[in-house]
Amino acid sequence: MTQGTIFKIKRYALHDGPGIRTTVFFKGCPLSCRWCHNPEGIDPRPVSMTKNNPEGQAHETVGEVIDVAGLVAGIEKDQLFYDESGGGVTFSGGEPLVQPRFLEAVLDACNRLDIHAALDTSGFAPAVVLDRVLPRLQLVLFDLKIMDAHLHRKYTGVSNESILENLTRIDGGSTPWRLRIPLIPGMTDTETNLEQIARFAAGLQSIQGIDLLPFHRIASGKYRRLGLPDPMAGIQPPSPDHVAAIKDRFESTGFDVSIGG
Repeated sequence: MTQGTIFKIKRYALHDGPGIRTTVFFKGCPLSCRWCHNPEGIDPRPVSMTKNNPEGQAHETVGEVIDVAGLVAGIEKDQLFYDESGGGVTFSGGEPLVQPRFLEAVLDACNRLDIHAALDTSGFAPAVVLDRVLPRLQLVLFDLKIMDAHLHRKYTGVSNESILENLTRIDGGSTPWRLRIPLIPGMTDTETNLEQIARFAAGLQSIQGIDLLPFHRIASGKYRRLGLPDPMAGIQPPSPDHVAAIKDRFESTGFDVSIGG
């Protein structure tokens, strides 16, 4: 029986694709982005986090091994909302592509149930994995962080070579997709990086739009609960005016742009 490891299921999500969605967060990620909003999802194994309750501080295990039938049964519960809103399920993480067999099996089940399935991915995976998964998807949300190879490795821990190759691979296929750009102060929102992304995006053929994802401070408490230093301590979210200016910039070149997905 095919099993996988997840760390969260978010119901009634509104920013992970069209309509009302269920977002399933897969455990494990090959990147170590300095601004990661889900640090509890990086390790593929369950991890311990502290939590406060009326009796004092306790520990909880984050990460659950689940089989395909169990996960799909939970997804299927909200199918009425998907049908009425044009929604569905989004697989996020972590990085879902690090558990390809499990992802494929869950996608096959969703396809049989006619549930719209989206993938939120960093794009860092072998091309053969992407080729197997793409035909099973109705939407890809592709994160593009940094164009410069040296800076990409500095801030995420990995090369962006295969990421850019996979993005071009998706662009040449038939699966609808959107580009997602995290706006991280001083790292991804620099003039140089945004200009490089704009030039690259201008050459894409099937991109449906761009989602800007402004940095926020929600992960700071997670690092504390994991007993880890916050690598973004002291960094504040970008101002609304700055985000609006970036939105205008990409819209002026003809892209459909949203803030927050």
